[in-house]
Order: sequence, then C-alpha cells, then structure tokens
Amino acid sequence: MEVQETAVQTDRVLTIPNILSMARLVGVPVFLWLILWPEFGGPNCDVWALLVLAASGVSDYLDGKLARRWNQISSLGRILDPAADRLYILSTLVGLTWRGILPIWLTSALLARELLLLVMVWILDRHGYAPPQVNFLGKAATFNLMYAFPLLLLSDGSSWVSSLAAIFGWAFAGWGTALYWWAGILYVVQVRRLIRVDAGAD
Repeated sequence: MEVQETAVQTDRVLTIPNILSMARLVGVPVFLWLILWPEFGGPNCDVWALLVLAASGVSDYLDGKLARRWNQISSLGRILDPAADRLYILSTLVGLTWRGILPIWLTSALLARELLLLVMVWILDRHGYAPPQVNFLGKAATFNLMYAFPLLLLSDGSSWVSSLAAIFGWAFAGWGTALYWWAGILYVVQVRRLIRVDAGAD
C-alpha cells in the first residue's frame, strides 16, 4: 500500500511487505483462471476466486502497515503495490466482462482511466520524473472497486443473496468509478504542475 508521509526508504528487495506484494502479483493469474474456468467447461470456482481476492485485499492492507511500522518502505514496494492493484482490477474487469456480469461501458470507463494514467507516466518519464505517489483518493477508489467486484461476482445468481450483492456491488462500483476518475484527474493536474515547473526552470 502506498503511503504519503515522508519516511526513510530502503533499497532492500526481500522485505516482508515486498514479499506480500509479490504474493499478490502471483495471485493475479490464479484469480483470473478461477473466474474464467466455467467459461471453458470447468466447474464454478467463484468461491475460490473470492478467497483469492479477499487474501489480496488483506495483504494490500498489511504490506503498507508493516512497511510503515518496520520502516521497510522501499522503492520496489512503491512499484509493486500499485502494479498489483492495477493488475487485480484489470484481471477482474476481463473476467467479469467475459462472463457478462460487467457491462462494456463500465469496463471501457475504467480502462480509459488506466490509459490516461499510462500517458501521464510516459510524459513524466520523458521529463525525468518518477510517477507521483498514489494518493488517498486513488486508494479509496481502489478499495471501493475491490469491494464492488466480489459483490458483483456474487450477484451472478438468482437467490436473495445474489440480489442483495447486486445492490451493494453496484453502489460500490459507482462510487469506485467516480473516485477512480477523480483521482486520475488530480494525477493529470499534478503532472501539469510538474511540467510547468520544469519548463520554468529552463
């Protein structure tokens, strides 16, 4: 989990927070396989997919908590953590859209935001800047989406639990998408300010 406060960074790779982030990355293809298996004639593994997603959420919380508590905030961790977040969101979008649970317009809106951020990172790299840290708003958006996706997966049924999951799932999806774009716009503003300062210095 990214942090905003200034702290001493370490160049160590094998820290507990980094290992947790690496484990989250390993879980991405496992999650995608579980969620898509029914589409290829396999059994329904939604419960296992939900468990993998829940484990990812717990490890996302722990890696940031432990990094701050044990002073193990690292440059690698600042890359691994948002990478794991985005890959889980991407894999969930692919899986749920493939299964017809998510509409194309919502998937397109979230992917368009990711494309926007990739362009901003490219612009920063051209000017010699590292990507800005993930802000609180971005993390709030990710958490909303991480709640929305499991609930929407649970909504793929006809029971009262599925109906309830659909209500809360779409509520979280709406908030998450709005916050995701809001955080993206703030990211663009940050990039513009940095580029202007760079241009002024020249």
